[in-house]
Amino acid sequence: MNRPLVGTLATAVLGAAALVGTVGTAHAAPQRAAHPQAHHKAKAVDFAGTVALSNCSGSVVKMPTSQPDDPALVMSNGHCLESGMPGAGEVVVDQPSSRSFTLLDKSAGNLGRIKATRIVYATMTDTDVSLYQTNTTYAQIQQKYGIKPLELATEHPTKGAKISVVSGYWKKTYSCGVDGFAPTLKEGDWTWKDSVRYTPECKIIGGTSGSPVIDNATGKVTAINNTSNESGEKCTLNNPCEVDEKGNATVHQGIGYAQEIYGIPKCFGAGNKLDLNAAGCALPKPAATRR
Repeated sequence: MNRPLVGTLATAVLGAAALVGTVGTAHAAPQRAAHPQAHHKAKAVDFAGTVALSNCSGSVVKMPTSQPDDPALVMSNGHCLESGMPGAGEVVVDQPSSRSFTLLDKSAGNLGRIKATRIVYATMTDTDVSLYQTNTTYAQIQQKYGIKPLELATEHPTKGAKISVVSGYWKKTYSCGVDGFAPTLKEGDWTWKDSVRYTPECKIIGGTSGSPVIDNATGKVTAINNTSNESGEKCTLNNPCEVDEKGNATVHQGIGYAQEIYGIPKCFGAGNKLDLNAAGCALPKPAATRR
């Protein structure tokens, strides 16, 4: 996965890497399919609503049913948790957190900090996501900072869609397209399902983990950035591989991936309350509650 960054040394090293563009490309994009939103005027993508974590990127997000007075949610990767990466099969639900996030304006300027009260949900099984509840409502954030949350899409991403990976940590946007989908993506001990594969233009690096992937046509979050194959190794840490139904592994060195989020809203009800037993919710459950 795109490594979480710890301390100023990692920042300096990867900052230099970002400037010289050390991540390679592996293959050209296939012919693009028509995007159902293509006839709409594309919305400008900026940094408003994104956040910087101590080691990763993220964003303030809302469900389609979220209300202004609901506690705001911040989304990042599961592997960005302050407690460390969850193990394969591990699911974290409703745990206290005092983590803080730097909120950015549309030009990537620092507006202030918002604070988490709980980790609502986090896992690296089937997907790679963390969702934090904050002590601030959407209305309070908008009133104080003039920032609206990013809305999660409820439809599967589309091959050929133009996308932007917006990193609050690096204050940098990566623009590319959806090259296709990996039914099974394996990295070390972790396996993810139906991952988004980028076209080569998105040369993501460590610290971009957790960045919202914005569909340029709708302005909604269509996925969450989480990994790339850095050195061409097969299925190792920082080198994910795609595995087909026969177990054959394919490597695309330099290519980045993201995890789809369109099913997450089905797991949240009124008041942004998590309900893993809700109809249509496919997020993995903690072992003690599986049925």
